[in-house]
Amino acid sequence: MISVSNLTKAWGADTLFEGVSLQLNAGSRYGLVGANGSGKSTFLRILAGEELPSDGTVNVPKRARFGVLKQDHFRYEATPILEVAMMGRHDVWQAIEERERLLSHADDQEFDTERYAEVEDYILRNDGYALEARAGEILEGLGIPTKVHREPLSVLSGGFKLRVLLAQTLAAEPDVLLLDEPTNHLDILTIRWLEKFLVSFPGCALVISHDHRFLDNVVTHILDVDYETITLYSGDYSHFTEAKVENRERKEAEIEKREAEIAHHKEFIDRFRAKATKARQAKSKMKLIERVVIEKLPTSSRRYPTFKFASRRPSGRQVLALEGISKAYGDHRVLGDVSLTVQRGDRLAILGPNGIGKSTLLKIAMGVIPADAGRCEWGYETHPGYFAQDHRELVDSSDQTIQAWFWELVPGEPIGFVRGKLAEVLFQKDEVEKPLRALSGGEAARLVFAKLSVTQPNVLVLDEPTNHLDLEAIEALVEGLAKYDGTLLFVSHDRWFVSKLANRIVEIGADGIRDFQGSYDEYVERCGDDHLDAEVVLARARQEKRRESAARKAGVRPDPDAQKRSRELARRRDQLTAEIDRAEKRVHEINELFCNPGFFDKTAPKEIQKLENEQKRLAGEVEAKMAEWERLESELAASS
Repeated sequence: MISVSNLTKAWGADTLFEGVSLQLNAGSRYGLVGANGSGKSTFLRILAGEELPSDGTVNVPKRARFGVLKQDHFRYEATPILEVAMMGRHDVWQAIEERERLLSHADDQEFDTERYAEVEDYILRNDGYALEARAGEILEGLGIPTKVHREPLSVLSGGFKLRVLLAQTLAAEPDVLLLDEPTNHLDILTIRWLEKFLVSFPGCALVISHDHRFLDNVVTHILDVDYETITLYSGDYSHFTEAKVENRERKEAEIEKREAEIAHHKEFIDRFRAKATKARQAKSKMKLIERVVIEKLPTSSRRYPTFKFASRRPSGRQVLALEGISKAYGDHRVLGDVSLTVQRGDRLAILGPNGIGKSTLLKIAMGVIPADAGRCEWGYETHPGYFAQDHRELVDSSDQTIQAWFWELVPGEPIGFVRGKLAEVLFQKDEVEKPLRALSGGEAARLVFAKLSVTQPNVLVLDEPTNHLDLEAIEALVEGLAKYDGTLLFVSHDRWFVSKLANRIVEIGADGIRDFQGSYDEYVERCGDDHLDAEVVLARARQEKRRESAARKAGVRPDPDAQKRSRELARRRDQLTAEIDRAEKRVHEINELFCNPGFFDKTAPKEIQKLENEQKRLAGEVEAKMAEWERLESELAASS
């Protein structure tokens, strides 16, 4: 589908990548990986035609539609959420808007019947009447409920606004999807939904992500931006990491072999060039050496920080007790009567959908915000260290340099110690003189972790610690935390990160908390899926059904009221099924009328508008009745 030939991109004397030749095919999903600043986003912009390469060409089929994830939600603040998502299919959206404008003048004598017919035909040919339903379904999948779809985008928080832009990209039905960090601001539930969407996507997808598990679950190939080029590997991320090491070792072994061969020839020449009987052979060896070309391997752009965490002293057995914690923001209650006890040695991961109160719980524990009700008590000799999700606030946004800020944490240490600690987290040479206000998200995160390494807390409280880190830094963080001898309490949507560290899982849901003693993989095995999607809900419903069946077999008498309720639910479900069938049949009949040749020329504009209003009303009724039907089905399944 996309052919890349001899592509090069450089900024002055700095080369991001050069000589890149690739074929990117429909039906394949490519994970684009590399260090921060290596050129991943630049490569996506070149493919999308938003940036020019320094050299080389990109060939794309003329009619190929691109879906590119943007970050410009500010331009849509007053636009209804559903309409923002529908705008992803821009041509169809424009046709729908033009059609509405034409219809607003349906009573005028100058009503353009011919243009109206053209617009209507374009909408029908491009399945435009299904666009609203498709956009709504994607919004639901990304955790934005139907009840707010008609509200302006401004009612959502920043993270959810970005979800709407993701929905806009996916609703475009593109041939090529270009997604730069699509899992940012998503919880485990919506990441899982996105994985399933992408796996079923028929086009060509390129995804930049720092989520190991996401890449393993989605991609069919890896594009590695490193060594000043882009290398294609088949398979998922785990397979790539092994193949890359093998590939590099093979090249290095080949170079060593050639260097040894040259050294052997040089030794022969040095020994025998003065001897007349060997002079011809020595000369031949010299010509052979001249013909041997040793490839100079570029250095890797990947840099691995070193994170070292240690406790100043052990804490008491009970680290933290939260009792009856409740918190609301205005009318929105995020935590209700939550109780939790953390013991020394726990590596406790808090999971749950966004907005359920995970970060709020950590902030209450750390005294950042007060609880509306309940008690929070730290145990004996506990010294918590906090990594906030908005961790940039912990680093003063001033002109103070990195070195000066860090030295204030350890005023008794020499400059060599300060420089060494900063070098461990990749601030070297002149980088230590960088002002704090100029730090990127990833740099600020590394600096906060450097702070935690020297303050030596015996409890680490981490809120989404991987958000701004690249893959190398995440791997280094896991290594450092795995060696940490204190207690770990953290919130993360990165399932790979959780699976590597947690020995206890606490899931916060609308119905309270679920506390599981064990690893994340054991938790997933218990749930039945990875992690909180609809399949888990069904698995739990089936489990509940089995328990009730066992109770009946044990002689528990059935509840007459429950049986009556089940019969009423079944009657209402059957009634809804008939109503939905009738409404869908009528929608189909109207579509058939619209598709008749000459219909728009022969039919009065008022009649056309009447039919379109009827079709729109019926479509809304079908959507509402389907939602009720699904609810009834769930209730029946749970009560059977």
